[in-house]
Amino acid sequence: MDELELLKKDWQKTDNQFASFSDSDIYKMSHKKSSTIVKTLFYISMAELVFWILINFLPFVLSDQMKSELGNISQSWIYIGLNSLSLGVTIFFIFLLFKAQKAITVTDDVKKLMESILKTRKIVKYYVLYILFTGVISIPISLYFSINEHPEISEMLNTASNTQLAVMLLIVIVASAAFIFLFWLFYRLIYGILIKRLTANYDELKKLEV
Repeated sequence: MDELELLKKDWQKTDNQFASFSDSDIYKMSHKKSSTIVKTLFYISMAELVFWILINFLPFVLSDQMKSELGNISQSWIYIGLNSLSLGVTIFFIFLLFKAQKAITVTDDVKKLMESILKTRKIVKYYVLYILFTGVISIPISLYFSINEHPEISEMLNTASNTQLAVMLLIVIVASAAFIFLFWLFYRLIYGILIKRLTANYDELKKLEV
């Protein structure tokens, strides 16, 4: 009998230890996690903006040769337009994430929090698609500028046989595909993991609505 009483007491302690959380507790935890995730996305996008600015402007500062070459290329409205568009889209993306983070921080309503999470997921999804699309477009444009700015490349292409041109084209396609894949993998790892956690919070909040 003493052993049975001990088992009962131990069972009661276990029940108390693993007491279920209330809906309010779940909401608070999901709210805090969502706010933290979106804030992290915002900081990552800020770091990305700084990175791309450095990539575009450091060559002008560090190397006279690169400064001269890029100076000629930058006269093209296409080059200037693409860089300006990319910078503008990134700044707009940061602004949307900032608004999303603020919206999640101040809301006390489950439905509004869920809507903010869905909106954040869409923002990140469209931004990643834009980055991949820009990567695909920038490759042929970069090749065009490289050929025009380097006469030796143009001469090599003019004197190349059909077989050599086919091999070069294949190399360009494979290298471009590998570049795009690495781009996709980078954004998949950086943004995908955080969006997956945000989706998990959304699923928890959805249970509260049932």
